[in-house]
Amino acid sequence: MASLVTAPNSFLSGKKIESKDAIFISRPIAASRKVLAVMAPTQSRRAPSTTGSVKHAMTMTEKILARASERTSLEPGENVWVNVDVLMTHDVCGPGTIGIFKKEFGQNAKVWDREKVVIIPDHYIFTSDERANRNVDILRDFCMEQNIKYFYDIKDLGNFKARLANPDYKGVCHIALAQEGHCRPGEVLLGTDSHTCNAGAFGEFATGIGNTDAGFVMGTGKLLLKVPPTLRFIMDGEMPNYLLAKDLILQIIGEISVSGATYKSMEFVGSTIESLTMEERMTLCNMVVEAGGKNGVIPADETTFKYLQGKTSMDFEPVYSDGHASFIQDYKFDVSKLEPLVAKPHSPDNRALARECKDVKIDRVYIGSCTGGKTEDFLAAAKVFHASGKRVKVPTFLVPATQKVWMDVYALPLPGCGGKTCSQIFEEAGCDVPASPGCGACLGGPHDTYARMNEPLASLRLNHKQKLPWEDGTQRRADLSCISVHSCSIGIDRLRYGPKGVSVVARKFVLDL
Repeated sequence: MASLVTAPNSFLSGKKIESKDAIFISRPIAASRKVLAVMAPTQSRRAPSTTGSVKHAMTMTEKILARASERTSLEPGENVWVNVDVLMTHDVCGPGTIGIFKKEFGQNAKVWDREKVVIIPDHYIFTSDERANRNVDILRDFCMEQNIKYFYDIKDLGNFKARLANPDYKGVCHIALAQEGHCRPGEVLLGTDSHTCNAGAFGEFATGIGNTDAGFVMGTGKLLLKVPPTLRFIMDGEMPNYLLAKDLILQIIGEISVSGATYKSMEFVGSTIESLTMEERMTLCNMVVEAGGKNGVIPADETTFKYLQGKTSMDFEPVYSDGHASFIQDYKFDVSKLEPLVAKPHSPDNRALARECKDVKIDRVYIGSCTGGKTEDFLAAAKVFHASGKRVKVPTFLVPATQKVWMDVYALPLPGCGGKTCSQIFEEAGCDVPASPGCGACLGGPHDTYARMNEPLASLRLNHKQKLPWEDGTQRRADLSCISVHSCSIGIDRLRYGPKGVSVVARKFVLDL
């Protein structure tokens, strides 16, 4: 007979971690300091536990969960109650989560911490569908009732036509969480979306959960989690200019398969990882779930701390894997030898070299999503268009991930392009006007949501059959690639590449077709 596990009463107690507790700061002194950023939301602090002596080495994920559960040590397979630092939900799962919360805790119950719940409508939006709008109304009413501090509402839609940013709406939840300072090293972030693992780029434990679990977290601030074992991916070598992080994660998924990391943590280290920007690191962690991963994580460093400056005033304490931590397997890659990749239908692990994908007709191209819709993604695409001087031969849709990215597309001049912005370059190339930020193109949704596509080459993270439906409701082929690869394909309406997919001179993309 199974025993009932109850949450301990000591969750809200504990002493401040001192420097002697090396279990959480086993890292060179320059990077192991306590970090305090400049400005942002004030949140109630979760008191960490004391750690005692280090009895055995632990990985990053094990350390984060140990601290969150007030344990001195943890091993893979243990079930522990963890304190949650941030809970995120959106308009697809939010109404269900709220319904479960009220059913189990009472119609008049209050969330455990109004400053730790982040609600972002981003999926079924910009639509006339009454049921979709009802979902957002449920979120809005709940946030008013609970006085939720971080509800990024949708309103004043006309502002987009005037090219002005709506100060409340942010865009796709995973990128908005990062830009608004909700992602912090050493913390636990849970969200009702499988790609919540995106936040692992900041050195925190981040994973997707279902509505039932989210409803429980909403009422208690705690969740029972099984500690995952860790796979380590060591990526070294100088990254060629024709590669992006999307190529790296497609290489990994193709290597281990879509089930190769099932309920495992995926930790990324090495000189190549250290050279990546935060946006590229997010791309890497975003897609670990496509390999079955429980979470992805990258050690926080100066790049992380610099990105967080001005985004959060919360104290955070990074953790790092111990030198003798136990990893179930190491995968080593010489990135300098990798080539641009494509994931062919209908699975992210159906990996192929871009140069081997010849004469595949392209109907439409989509640049966007939480994986491929960040500022650097659009800069990379614009470089290709500018260098080629060609106009697109197939409809090309652009959906920035967030309002900030949308503004960057219109405002940031592209280096070496005579002061032209990305939007000007896209317009000259014949691309569609950048659309309002949202997840509609990936998810499908109501009949009038954005981009009921044909056969797209896409920068997103999934190419399963149910994604990217046609107008008639059927599903067709979808290929995944990095921004530079499919930007080069647009000018010829075929997947066809040179020896390295694209040639690059001084980090400026040029066509080699």
